[in-house]
Amino acid sequence: MASSTLSKKQKKRDKYSLAELKTLGHQLLSSRAHVNNLPLLLSFITPTTRPQYALESLLSLQSFFTPLLPQLPSSSVSSSDSQNDPEFIYRIWVRSKFDDFVQSLLDIAICSQSDEALREVVLDTLMEFVKVGNGGKFHSAIYHRLLHIFVHSSLGVDDILPELLASKYFKYIDIRYFTYISMEKLSRTIEAKDISDDKNESPDTIDADKPKSSLALSTHKLYHLLSRIPPLEGSDGKSEYDMWNGAGIFAGKENDKGHSGKQCKDESSNIKVSPANIAKKMKLKFTKAWISFLRLPLPIDVYKEVLVNLHQVVIPYLSNPLMLCDFLTRSYDIGGVVSVMALSSLFVLMTQHGLEYPNFYEKLYALLEPSIFMAKHRAKFFQLLDSCLRSPLLPAYLAAAFCKKLSRLSLAVPPSGALVIVALIHNLLRRHPSINCLVHQEDGDETTKDITEAERETDDSIEDSSASREISNINPGIDLFDDKQTDPLKANAMRSSLWEVDTLRRHYCPPVSRFVLSLENDLTIRAKTTEVAVKDFSSGSYATIFGDEIRRRVKQVPLAFYTATPAKLFSESDFPGWTFKLKDEDNTAVLDNTSKENGHISAKRSRVESS
Repeated sequence: MASSTLSKKQKKRDKYSLAELKTLGHQLLSSRAHVNNLPLLLSFITPTTRPQYALESLLSLQSFFTPLLPQLPSSSVSSSDSQNDPEFIYRIWVRSKFDDFVQSLLDIAICSQSDEALREVVLDTLMEFVKVGNGGKFHSAIYHRLLHIFVHSSLGVDDILPELLASKYFKYIDIRYFTYISMEKLSRTIEAKDISDDKNESPDTIDADKPKSSLALSTHKLYHLLSRIPPLEGSDGKSEYDMWNGAGIFAGKENDKGHSGKQCKDESSNIKVSPANIAKKMKLKFTKAWISFLRLPLPIDVYKEVLVNLHQVVIPYLSNPLMLCDFLTRSYDIGGVVSVMALSSLFVLMTQHGLEYPNFYEKLYALLEPSIFMAKHRAKFFQLLDSCLRSPLLPAYLAAAFCKKLSRLSLAVPPSGALVIVALIHNLLRRHPSINCLVHQEDGDETTKDITEAERETDDSIEDSSASREISNINPGIDLFDDKQTDPLKANAMRSSLWEVDTLRRHYCPPVSRFVLSLENDLTIRAKTTEVAVKDFSSGSYATIFGDEIRRRVKQVPLAFYTATPAKLFSESDFPGWTFKLKDEDNTAVLDNTSKENGHISAKRSRVESS
């Protein structure tokens, strides 16, 4: 039945030519007597209509509705409130047709089969209605419907719609303001939907993965929209902002307060708005939108991308950056590459915003695994690791544990990893003179006494140290460092030595064996030494090492020089007492010594028999 109705409408629309459609539009705009053309023109605003016909109808309807919008009643007003006023009934009817028009435009906007040029015109029309559709004020309801229908549609993340929004409209401060409001609402809606899906989930449900996939797609699109909104510049109150709506969204409150100083104007009116208060309100909406989004179950690719960019694009613009504490500590506790990505933002909160994280160094110590030297974001991790170990207030046992752990890892990592390890150990030994005993550890009462005094900086290590001393005295050749221990305090690093670094002096890679010689200097004399820039080695690889060696100028090059071309692989001088001959047929080398040995054996036998 529905298909037959659609086919009838299609046949009815096909009766009209493009010229007749233009005539219908002109009649509608010329006189109210032709208002019955309105439903007919609306029937052409569908995703299945030919683009030229849909565009012609759209232009006529936009010209008809735009001047009437300030006079139309709210959508919630019904005809029962009209008190038999014909003019009011007419406006309610026009309002209902306007709502139908907006819904038809939204259907075209989210239809991937629609013409891209038509979709762009549809978006511009919707944004014009957003601009003046609420009695001349910003119509946030239409804008929220547009974002809602896009986020919950089947369109992909790379669709043209968010790109058009970002390139044409996100430069306006009021568009950004209401985008943040919509992002917060949509995040809460998706979060509530995810909770209800989890409660209603059953093992026998057919297509159980569809809700999860649609949820992941919606989350992707939410993040794509949030990440495309440009950051708010000029929070010092000296910048001017462009506004899409002429009335302004902060005008009423600003005029009442009577702010003085430099103010910003929008392009289409003389209303002045204080940039300082705009920045304050935008920060609040920005914070609510991001915090609501980060509560969602993020897909792993979105999760990683958020963690990588959080310290640059989110934390500087939050009203209270410590609100990210729960999200970042949860991420840091996961371990592996997720913890590495969360380290940048967590470090910013600790150093710039006073976040206290008691187990920070224990978690950081646990991240030191061979796999970290092949991770994608290893360069940033090693630079942050060097920064985290910079403080002179770091306990000696903790600095020694990191130093020894890195030293042990140097035996199992690629040459590029060994280079960055040497750089980190160099800086640790220079910053913390109390751990220089690791360079040359000797058995004896004096060394043991020094180590014990260093360990007394912590309250928990005294009891465990006595047992370790007894073992070290009985077996002086045993390394007491426990590289499997995840707690630096219990790793027993202060009773070990950096013997692994000594093996690097004979490393097969020349840059490693050359660079490790820098540790032979007395690093306790800070005036004669400098720290090594870890960033120069943190992103190294086999390719960079090979390229550096190719470009390196070598003064003396070993050569294999022959006065004459060799006729054979080995000379007789290489094997004294042996001679090599060739058989005539297969050119196989035989040894004369075989016959000689056989002669000696037979002679021995004859002497034995005669005796």
